[in-house]
Amino acid sequence: MMRLFSCKRLFALLAVLFALAVPAAVQAAEDSGAKEQAQRQQVQPGNNAPVWRDVREGVNPYQTTQVRGVETNVLVQPSGQSWRQLRPPIALTGGLLIAGALLAVFGFYWWRGPIEVHEKGTGRLIKRFSDVERFTHWTVAISVCVLAITGLIISFGKYALLPILGYTLFSWIAITAKNLHNFVAPVFFFTLPVMIVLFIRDNFPEKGDLKWLLSFGGLFSKSGRETPSGRFNLGEKVLFWLMVCALGIAIAASGAVLLFPNFDQGRELMQSANIVHIACAMTMIVLASFHIYLGTIGMNGAYEAMRTGYVDETWAKEHHQLWYDEVKAGRARQHFADDAPADVRTQVAEGLKA
Repeated sequence: MMRLFSCKRLFALLAVLFALAVPAAVQAAEDSGAKEQAQRQQVQPGNNAPVWRDVREGVNPYQTTQVRGVETNVLVQPSGQSWRQLRPPIALTGGLLIAGALLAVFGFYWWRGPIEVHEKGTGRLIKRFSDVERFTHWTVAISVCVLAITGLIISFGKYALLPILGYTLFSWIAITAKNLHNFVAPVFFFTLPVMIVLFIRDNFPEKGDLKWLLSFGGLFSKSGRETPSGRFNLGEKVLFWLMVCALGIAIAASGAVLLFPNFDQGRELMQSANIVHIACAMTMIVLASFHIYLGTIGMNGAYEAMRTGYVDETWAKEHHQLWYDEVKAGRARQHFADDAPADVRTQVAEGLKA
């Protein structure tokens, strides 16, 4: 009994000694660190490298906050420096690619000129695009153009516009671009999935795609005819899967992370989203420049097809012969439209001659 009592007293004594020793050791370590910092201030005034090193690594014992939220207790975020170093070269590379794409488009137009039909239009029209398809396409197209222009102003305006326009005018343009970018973005978010659903069925691989690839559709032949294809040729399908689906979804997702910071995403996630957003947006602008060219001045009748929804059967036969054969045989969803309005017939006919 006495031995048990002695053991209890011994354990109690050890516990008291341990409780006294730990704070003393911690205090000694802090005193040693403070002493080292004081000596550093005498030799190297203003050098608080050890303190800020601890802050950057998140081990500073005094790094606390009463504010609740993601990263509210992070005083210095090291990944932010990586983002600041990575963003400029990516934006610069994208800008150079866009400039190169525009030069390529102008050079190709100078060399090839507009792609024309070889035969005269018959005046018999085919309903190529429905009203829903055209409305969705133009909504997405206009929103992409607005987002592209405003995004380029946000990315390069400080370097390209500010020296020319001055601070006052550029500030108005930059603020307008930022607000347009933020408020047009939701339009793109909601119409992009609709566009994918509407056009996905005609963009799967089919016969004729390999032959189109081997000759690149006859695009680089000034006098040759276009390789037969379905409703959309392989080039249009690649643009659909890469530009609309892959890049479009990536841009929408990364843009949502940046546009709605109230969903508790941290700064590191938003910085990563910003890099993805810039890289994908620049790539989309490059691809869209070729699409816009061929859909307007690069091919006679293409713009009228999306504007009115109708094409002449001569245009359909020369540019999408396999699809034309299906329409003629009654196997396609699209059909001949003998009841097309007179003004539409005039627009389509003028588009073939442009």
